[in-house]
Amino acid sequence: MGQSASTAAVPSRSSRRDINHSHCSKNKSTALSSPMHTEEKDEFLVIIVDEVSDYTSDLPDECLACIFQFLGSGDRKRCSLVCRRWLRIEGQSRHRLSLNAQSDLLPLIPSLFSRFDSVTKLALKCDRKSASIGDEALILISLRCRNLTRLKLRACRELTDAGMAVFAKNCKGLKKLSCGSCTFGAKGMNALLDHCSALEELSVKRLRGLTDGAAAEPIGPGVATSSLKTICLKELYNGQCFGPLIIGSKNLRTLKLYRCSGDWDKLLQVIADRVTGMVEIHLERIQVSDVGLAAISNCQDLEILHLVKTPECSNAGLVWVAERCKILRKLHIDGWKANRIGDEGLIAVAKCCPNLQELVLIGVNPTKSSLEMLASNCQNLERLALCGSDTVGDAEISCIAAKCIALKKLCIKSCPISDQGMEALADGCPNLVKVKLKKCRAVTCEAADRLRANRGSLAVNLDTGEPEHQDASASDSGANDNGIEFPPVVTQIAAATAAPTSTSRSTSFKARLGLLTGRNLVASTLRRWSSFNGSSRSN
Repeated sequence: MGQSASTAAVPSRSSRRDINHSHCSKNKSTALSSPMHTEEKDEFLVIIVDEVSDYTSDLPDECLACIFQFLGSGDRKRCSLVCRRWLRIEGQSRHRLSLNAQSDLLPLIPSLFSRFDSVTKLALKCDRKSASIGDEALILISLRCRNLTRLKLRACRELTDAGMAVFAKNCKGLKKLSCGSCTFGAKGMNALLDHCSALEELSVKRLRGLTDGAAAEPIGPGVATSSLKTICLKELYNGQCFGPLIIGSKNLRTLKLYRCSGDWDKLLQVIADRVTGMVEIHLERIQVSDVGLAAISNCQDLEILHLVKTPECSNAGLVWVAERCKILRKLHIDGWKANRIGDEGLIAVAKCCPNLQELVLIGVNPTKSSLEMLASNCQNLERLALCGSDTVGDAEISCIAAKCIALKKLCIKSCPISDQGMEALADGCPNLVKVKLKKCRAVTCEAADRLRANRGSLAVNLDTGEPEHQDASASDSGANDNGIEFPPVVTQIAAATAAPTSTSRSTSFKARLGLLTGRNLVASTLRRWSSFNGSSRSN
């Protein structure tokens, strides 16, 4: 990079001296001469070779740092080995850093953060089998990174409330905190909320230091409630101790509750009464009923709602939401085959939510009547997923093909459709760009090929779900209730990829929380869909 060499021949003796003088006077060139005999007279061939030149030396540090920002982490590391100047600039311009947070990191912290003195986003991750950093290391980091805006802690089990309290005092500009499998408790969390007045996003997963039962110390509200926009709670036995924080966050826009124990109906009533500006709510495997959905309907600005495996929710609750949250754009329902949500609730959505763009139904049994109403009234519907629905057949697919004019993405899994339904898609949905079919046994490869041939720009992904040779581990794993499987998703928590030979203790823990180690096709597909067509997100 930035290096070149040039070669020139000088034909005459008279010009040799001038050329040699001019080139030798430069610091970055060398003149070489050799005798050469010709018929007329002796000639000397003078070869001028420029020394290696570093053209980046003329670039200001700021420009070089800007170039480094376009490189990935690996390329940046390689660039730092080029010379001392690049090493210095690369370190000073790096704002994001991820470290293996084992206990032996402590003595390296001064030198690390002397080089990386502009870090604003820091991830500290430790594996389950190693001892993590403790309070001393975290405090030392906080003294070196007072401009920290994002912190991610994973399996830092040696951190205590005292260490978190000192960290909070030193890094008051923190905007985003994500912690998982840590052992500090309510006092450490409250210290962060009391000192980090700019905190906007809080994600907490498996916080081991929280006290169980009625003796649990409440978390919040704190000064952070004025700035908090997103709260995500995952796999907490006593997640309801965050109630004061949620209720006090008047500017909260997104609330996500995953596999948190306890009855949430009463708390959701208070939350929805105090925090009415929420636009996105995710409820997954928590104890909530139509009472909680009725409370959520007070959030009339709601645009995104996920109801995943909440078997106590029924059509009545969905009707409440549809009638009052009329600007709903995205609706995901995993009915867990409880048959409590069906045509009645979906027809209410069709009548009251004309702006619906994305609809995912898993383990729900809609019929032609509700699908026809959705297709006719929701003219902006672009993404539709139907999975594990016993009532979705060729007639329903034909209805979708005829009436969903704006539909661009269609995902169908484990539904009783056949080649006839595929033929209907060949002539309908003029804006369709992608179709995914999985475990629809009556759909043949020939039908998929014909669909591709008829619509050359349409991407058709067919997985017939033919049985393969399985080993013992595969057969023991069982199947998801909704019949959906997909490629493993890399997550930030190592526990998500735990081996099947886990201890009985971890198995019991997962059973109590209702964890699922698998992922499904629909969620994976919709991650990619979320950015399609420039749809605005409300996070």
